[in-house]
This record gives sequence, structure tokens and C-alpha cells, in this order.
Amino acid sequence: MSRPVPFTERRFQQLYGAPEPESGPARALRRRVARGCRCSGAAALRLLRRRLPVCAWLPRYRPGRWLLGDALAGLTVGIVHIPQGMAFALLASVAPVYGLYTSFFPVLLYTLLGTGRHVSTGTFAVVSLMTGSVVEQLVPRPLEPNATSAELARAEQQRVGLAATVAFLVGLLMLAMFAAQLGFLATYLSEPVVKAFTNGAALHVLVSQLPSLLGLPLPRSPGCFAIFKTLASVAWALPLTNVAELLISALCLALLLPIKELNTRLRSRLPTPIPGEILVVLAATGVCFASSLDTRYNVQIVGPLPAGFPQPRLPALQALPQVLGDSVAIGFVAYAVSVALAMIYAEKHGYTIDPNQELLAHGVSNLVSSLFACFPSSATLATTNILESAGGHTQLAGFFSGAVVFMVLMWLGPLFHSLPKAVLACINVTSLRQMVLQFGDLPELWRISRIDFAVWVVTWLAVVVLNVDVGLAVGVVFSMMTVICRTQRAECMVLGKAANTEIYRPVQRHRKEICVPSPSCGLEGGAGQPSSGAAGRTQAAILDCSGIPFVDSAGARLLLQMCVESQQAGIRMHLAACNGEVLETLSRSGVGQHLAPQQLFVTVQDAVSYLTHTTEKSPAIWV
Repeated sequence: MSRPVPFTERRFQQLYGAPEPESGPARALRRRVARGCRCSGAAALRLLRRRLPVCAWLPRYRPGRWLLGDALAGLTVGIVHIPQGMAFALLASVAPVYGLYTSFFPVLLYTLLGTGRHVSTGTFAVVSLMTGSVVEQLVPRPLEPNATSAELARAEQQRVGLAATVAFLVGLLMLAMFAAQLGFLATYLSEPVVKAFTNGAALHVLVSQLPSLLGLPLPRSPGCFAIFKTLASVAWALPLTNVAELLISALCLALLLPIKELNTRLRSRLPTPIPGEILVVLAATGVCFASSLDTRYNVQIVGPLPAGFPQPRLPALQALPQVLGDSVAIGFVAYAVSVALAMIYAEKHGYTIDPNQELLAHGVSNLVSSLFACFPSSATLATTNILESAGGHTQLAGFFSGAVVFMVLMWLGPLFHSLPKAVLACINVTSLRQMVLQFGDLPELWRISRIDFAVWVVTWLAVVVLNVDVGLAVGVVFSMMTVICRTQRAECMVLGKAANTEIYRPVQRHRKEICVPSPSCGLEGGAGQPSSGAAGRTQAAILDCSGIPFVDSAGARLLLQMCVESQQAGIRMHLAACNGEVLETLSRSGVGQHLAPQQLFVTVQDAVSYLTHTTEKSPAIWV
């Protein structure tokens, strides 16, 4: 419905009130602190439920509907945690038992503090690989054949302490981000960046496991070009391949890959996924123990797993400055992957998560777990998928999976003494299946957005060619640069009015039924120049500011300069559809000295109506 009188910004504010001025960051912080300091029983209860979500969902728990599904899903995930935790510990360059610790403490803590009902936390291949790169760089594994057991034990303790220090710093970083309410920072890791990063990191994991698959005693190659260094080392050392470990790797891969495929194809028919990893682990352990493969054929085994839990102690805090930069990268990756997984399953099942509370949950999980010699943890792709597909409903499933790991740590650990490390390497390789399949998204990404495709390719190449952390930085910077370039190179188009409407669209893109220059229309449209002469001379121009989210001081000066130059040329400049922030910045920049209140309008149609009704002759207007 058309309005009888066009709305200028002044008239609109007189009728409906002026917008409240934007509050500065200091004022906003004081207001937030004041709200947080209000004390009452109801406010305290709301705060408790918000910061300790178990107090919110546990009283509403429905045992009859959810308990069986949570128990089955939790037990299934717990069984997967055992081989996966030990395998990913090798990626982190620590002993397998520390992977079991990392599969226990963070799981229980996230159950209490997390908002994702279907999220499974613990060891994650990419995070473990990034941690292992830091450990290998600062505490290389001694390769001297005459190294004493005391020297090897001392080096192992240094590596464990360093990995725990990284977890401690990751937890501190997440808690600091939570205190500053910076959960939105995960949006800077766009989906193409995350997918390309995890795909490239999966290739790093695959190449890093080649020495273990072949039984080659090679050190990990840290730094840039690590993939190519490792491939070159493997090629030179191929004559030293341990045939027994090669056969073990081939048999395990021949079993695990078809089981993975069956679990994917028969997902809707199977009540729970086939636990291929634990079956292969038990079979390989039994064969190795019965045949004494470790002594007869020099097969590398896991060795003794100490029963119980380590005594809590502070990690190696003196190493904090050395691992600060890497810990920041690991923290961002861990949080981005965790929040992305939580959002995917929350959207699928119709609930919401709190990104800032996720920062608190994962921050506390990493910080507290580091006191028990754990390396950094996050949500994991494989176990989260298993948890949801096995029928999990709530965070209670985490208690059941933690119970399985607890039993292994307390009583069943010695059973895995003779487990070949080549089996754990096979588990690492097969766990990458979902990440490798992301190559299939590239044709669709090319069809939808060439820019996102370029972001994916640049990030992947940087991760593969350079390194995991450097590649992530390159991907984030390139992604942000694409946004900045698109923002700075915005198109400026002439608008025309659709017939019998108040809708304005670019005439270059919508030529059909768009009003063209005519004496009755009074609207200049099209890409051509205005005709010469008094009748065709442009008298006014309207700038549609609805696509301008903000303007800085330089932009405000440029806009005012354009208005001045237009007036000097005999063309009245009018602004339409400015948001509150833009109006406030322009007013502070002195817009009132160059534009009268009758030159600021609520919409483009208001400006056109005002000009056509206040001018004696039909004016020529450019929009």
C-alpha cells in the first residue's frame, strides 16, 4: 500500500522515535557486568543450568525412551575408543596408554559441560598429528641403538610432559575465549577451509604412518615439506622393510576396509556398527602373543600398559613459550571441528547448541585432562558418527563409553601388551576414510561457487606442500582476502522501477518490464548517458544505501565529497535506506552541512515520490 506522504528520515523519526545511539564497548561491558552481578535465586539457578548443562537435561531425562539407546551407543563408542585412542597416541608421539587417558577424562568432563547431545569427544587424528609435530620438533625420539633404558624413559617423560603442556595451553586459550565470549571466531574457519584442511591433514597422517606399516625405524619429518621428506626417507629405506610387519599391515587393511564399507552401506539395517577395530586388535594381539612375533621377527608391540591412572601434576610449564604459537593453531582447529560437528547434529535433531558454552566445555576438558598427562582432545568425526547412528540420544552416552575405557585402564590393559603397533597404524589409516571422500564434494563446490573452490584448493595445497599449521593460516588468510576483495570491489549499478510496483532492480540485469526513460516516468534507467538539453538533463540522483552495512571515516568523507561535487554540477544527491550505524557516522562527519533533511529518505520509493511531487516539471532522476 502506497503512503500519501513520503518518509524522510527526519519525519520518520518524529513519528516513530529516533534510534538509540550505539553504545561503546566500555558501556556495553559495564552493562553486561551489571546484568551478571544481579543476584537472586532464579538468576543463580539459570546460571547453574547454563554453565553446567547436566543440571538442565538430567532432571528431564526419560529413561524409558532414551536409556537403552544411550547405553548401546555409549558402549559401542567406548569399544571404538580403545584401539582409536592407542592409535592416535602414536600420532601424538606418546605411548598408547596416554591415548586411553585422553579417551577417558575429556569424555566425562564434556558430558557434564557440553551442549551437544550427539557429540563424542576424545582423540582426533588431525589434532593428534599437530600435537605430534610439536613434540617431535622439540623432543626428537632418540634413535641411537646404544641408548639406555633410562635415557629412553627420560625422553618419553619429556614428550608426555610437552604434549600435556600443549593441552594445558589449549584449555587456557579456550577459557580465555569463553571469558571474552569469542565463540563467533569459529566462523572465520569457513567450511571450504575446514574441509580442505582436514583432507590435507589426512594425507599427512597417511604418509606419517608408512614407516609403521612397513616396519621402518624412521623419525618423523617435522616442518615444511614434511610429506615429501617422509616419502623420500621411506623410498631410501625400503630394503629394510620388516616383512612380518608388512604382512600384518596388509592383512589388517584387508579386513578393516571392507568392514568400514559394510558399516557405511548397511548403516540403516545394522543395529550397531560392526566393531572391526576391536576385533582386529584382539585377533592380532592373540596371534602375536601365541607366535612370539616380537622376539622372533622383531615386530614392534605396544608393551606394558600400566594399570590405573597417573597422579595429577602440572605439565611442563617452562615450555609454554615454545609451544604457544602451535597451541593457538591446535586450539582453533579443535574448537572449529567440535562446534561444526555439534551444529550439524543439532540441526539434524532439532535442538540448538551454545558456541560459547562449547568453549567452556572443551577448555575445561583440556585443562583438567592435561593434569593427568593427556594430550589435546576435541570432538571426533568417527565416534560422533557412530554415537548418532547407534541410537544415542543425550550426553549420558558419554558415561557409558567412559566406563568401557575405565575397565580397560583398571583391569584389562595387560591384555594389549602384545598388540603390534602396525595394527594401530592401520587403524589410523582406515579412520581417514571420511576425510578422503571429501574430494567428491569438489565438482559440486565448483558448480556452486568458484571462489569457494579456489579457497578449498589453495588451503589443501598449502597444507600438503607446507605444513598443517602453516597451511591452516594460509587458508584462513586467503579466505578472508576473498571476502575483503569482494567487499571492496562492489558493483555500482543504475536501478530501474519494475512496472506497477515499488521495487527497484538493476536495469542491466532486469531489462524486461523495468521502467525506461520517458517524460511520464521521470526516471532515468539503463546504462546509457542522459540525453542533452533541458528536458533530458539529470536534475537529481538517488543513492540506494541498503547494501552498505557500515561506513568508516574515509568512506564518509568520500560520500560527502561526492555529494558536494554533484551539487556543483547541478545535480541534487539524495540518500535512501541508510541503516542506523551509517546515519550516525555520517552525522558525526558533518552530513548536515551538505545535505538537507529533505535529502535523506527511508526508502528509494520515498525519495522518488518526493522528487516527482515537489518538482514542477517531470525531473530526470538517476537511481
